[in-house]
Amino acid sequence: MKTKAVKRILLTLVCCALTAALGACSGGKEEENSTQITIGISQDIEESLDPHKMVAAGTKEVLFNLYEGLVKPDSSGELQPAIASSYSISEDAGTYTFTLREGVKFHDGSTVTAEDVKYSIDRCADTADGGPLVPAYSNIESVNILDEATVEVVLKTPDSDFLANMTTAVIPASNETPDTNPVGTGPYKYVSRSPQENFIVEKFDDYWGTPANIDQVIFKVCANADSIVMDLQGGSIDMFARLTTTQASQLGEQFDVLEGTMNLVQAMYLNNAEAPFDSELVRRALCYAVDRQGIMDLISDGKGTEIGSSMFPAFAKYYMPELNDMYSQDYEQARALLAAAGYPEGFTFTLTVPSNYQQHIDTAQVLAQQLQNIGVTAQIELVEWETWVSEVYTNRDFQATVVGVDASNLTASALLSRFVSDAPDNFINFSSEDYDAAYARAEASVDDAEKTENFKECERLLAEHAANVYIQDLPCLVALNKKYAGYEFYPLYVQDVSKLYLVEETTEAETAAETDA
Repeated sequence: MKTKAVKRILLTLVCCALTAALGACSGGKEEENSTQITIGISQDIEESLDPHKMVAAGTKEVLFNLYEGLVKPDSSGELQPAIASSYSISEDAGTYTFTLREGVKFHDGSTVTAEDVKYSIDRCADTADGGPLVPAYSNIESVNILDEATVEVVLKTPDSDFLANMTTAVIPASNETPDTNPVGTGPYKYVSRSPQENFIVEKFDDYWGTPANIDQVIFKVCANADSIVMDLQGGSIDMFARLTTTQASQLGEQFDVLEGTMNLVQAMYLNNAEAPFDSELVRRALCYAVDRQGIMDLISDGKGTEIGSSMFPAFAKYYMPELNDMYSQDYEQARALLAAAGYPEGFTFTLTVPSNYQQHIDTAQVLAQQLQNIGVTAQIELVEWETWVSEVYTNRDFQATVVGVDASNLTASALLSRFVSDAPDNFINFSSEDYDAAYARAEASVDDAEKTENFKECERLLAEHAANVYIQDLPCLVALNKKYAGYEFYPLYVQDVSKLYLVEETTEAETAAETDA
């Protein structure tokens, strides 16, 4: 007993000495005791940090932690009150009224006001520089401040799905430089960024909702897909989303590999205004030449979900699995269509792929092999992400590309609006009068069944016109160091890091002390 007592006394003295050395006696949270996680991301954040100007899915998924709208999605896909504590929708779905949550703070310490909400919505609806920043906001007639805690949004035409567009970020009207000074209301606030290196955020102590668990998050740019496994094993990153199955199989026991879906429409996107893809016959030929299940078998051990149009399964209400069978692999039919289009010997084209996404690179390589069977040669060109955004997406200077397109919110229009002929984000230059008419009917309809059917008609038309070669919703494999837990998948392309937490570990000293006691 004396020996055990002496051990306890010595252990107590050592612990006290360490505590004093660490400065923990002050009772405050010291830097040495703060928690941190480093998360690898495939692409750098866009140059502008303005949430209303975000284009890349990789930027949106990170800034999800900094910005919030009047409502926000949860991990089950339901819209929950956020900056608004409650809302009401008129019977004709033409007026949306929001009651603001009391005392919500911006990261700069100021309180969110009705003026900030109106400013943010009006800013996104402004057409001075062309189309509105949020396409759906072209339907807004007016934004009215009813009192200091109530904002009313009146639509030009009723829209029963409009609530999902209220996830758009609310920012301070006083912030004149949102491009470089991101100020939101989310659980994390901006600290710094180093282009091509990292993006750092820290816990926002005045957050109105459930606080984040980890004090600091470093998003480290890992643009070289070949080094991701080494970065994880070497400890330079603690988490990485969207691994390939090969990468996941190479990780050691110190990682949990979580499996979900990416919630993307992966396709070989075709420039419909560029020869030879300005011919529907050619586009249909390519659809017949591709075996989607074969692609999934080769790049992800069969994981993933086939898609036949611009909709993924998380949108169960709109997803149409029957479209997957519209183009079963048929080389003979494909060659006949090419001949009818004037390409009996096939042709060669450039397939531009962002070099930081291994899944898209792997998919492009399998596509190239399959297209050889109909005499079509795909010359794969790997480009950096910034080049892809500027040349392919913005300038539309490409023939074909393999990439995934995400949904900005939980509506069908988030995926389908970009294919309206004059849509500013219609990077494939798809143009169809019947599609435009079907989309307009869907947007104008108040009846949910009618709206759904018109959106499904849009999906059918995209498949029939072979707007793109649709492939899959990719599997999402997330590597998370076992020191951490709490990761949740969303039905959108986001990374909610506020749910992550450091797993409590019993130290050897604590274990020994408990044993001796």
